[in-house]
Amino acid sequence: MYMWWALSWLGLALAAGALLRWQAARHRRARARATQEHDHALDAQREDIHRQFHSRQQALFNSMREGILWLDRHGRVRMMNESLRTFFDVTTDVRGQTIMEAFRWHELAALAARLQREQNIFDAELEIQRVRRRCWQVNAAIVTGQPGGEEGLLFVFHEVTRLKELENIRTEFVGNVSHELRTPLSLIKGSAETLLDGAIHDPQQAMRFLQKIDKHSDRLLYLIEDLLVISRLESGQAALNLAQVDLRDLSQRVLDDLATRASSRQATLENKIPAQTIVCADADRLQQVFFNLADNAIKYGKNGGWVTVGARDAGDKTEVFVADDGPGIPPDALGRVFERFYRVDRARSRENGGTGLGLAIVKHIVQAHGGETWVKSEMPKGATFHFTLPKKPLPSTASSSSS
Repeated sequence: MYMWWALSWLGLALAAGALLRWQAARHRRARARATQEHDHALDAQREDIHRQFHSRQQALFNSMREGILWLDRHGRVRMMNESLRTFFDVTTDVRGQTIMEAFRWHELAALAARLQREQNIFDAELEIQRVRRRCWQVNAAIVTGQPGGEEGLLFVFHEVTRLKELENIRTEFVGNVSHELRTPLSLIKGSAETLLDGAIHDPQQAMRFLQKIDKHSDRLLYLIEDLLVISRLESGQAALNLAQVDLRDLSQRVLDDLATRASSRQATLENKIPAQTIVCADADRLQQVFFNLADNAIKYGKNGGWVTVGARDAGDKTEVFVADDGPGIPPDALGRVFERFYRVDRARSRENGGTGLGLAIVKHIVQAHGGETWVKSEMPKGATFHFTLPKKPLPSTASSSSS
């Protein structure tokens, strides 16, 4: 009896122990599942935070005008923003590619290698010539995460193409102006020195050198006046006094003023602008346009040739042309004739006393009216200069006329 009682208690104790062990194991499994679920939740949360961070980072970089390039420690692309994609015309996903694979740009690869050595690069300049020459100022640095742990290379590109173009224009302009001023000044100074050395006592010699001084003084005056006109037009300080202008009447006045010059070259002047061709323009500025174009046509046309002025309807604008029968303009010069100081035939231009600014002034005056200028030429059949003028005032030109 006692033995059965002891065995019963032992069985109960074993069962209780088994139950406790089972419950402990269940709790451990529950805790493990809870821990695992918690770890998964933390991982998902970290991944979400990481994704949100990179999304915001990408959005921030995409909002920047500067180009951003981020390489990993092995020199492969991790990220680039939209500005840089536009700079380099990248249309595919280049993540994971090297610089040479992504951009085919040896200079940038060399800059990345230099960054590995120097840790920081400031104001480096890179150029690339594809459709046109483009320039960038680049700053770069090694980006680190954990202390001592190198993460990658960060490049910031600031495009300076326009600044370089303006600097080149300024340098070329200063050089051209210096040359154009030096030539007549040297001739004036040489003539004055010759007179001072005794030529003044020879009436015939004195008259010849005084005429040379007078001629080149006028050349200096015309150059300075043209420079002032260009400056006012480019800065927007030349307000237009817009009014309804009869093109035929205005152009005829210009041709009448040039009749003596045309007669000296036996050139025939023709006005084929239809009567009552009305445009909205500044009459004084427009007269300068006609004068410059017709004067050039006379100077560079044939002796005994012709100069024709005409116009045709072009919708809300009127297209005007000035044509000559001269030797024409070479194809490679057609795109440059409206540049300041550009001359197709420099020797002949200086012989004729031009400043090299006439066509540039024409372009700026026409643009101020909201029109366009262009030239067509077939050698040796002459050249035809075209420009358009509005029939009614444009909002921008209307505002300038009231200022």
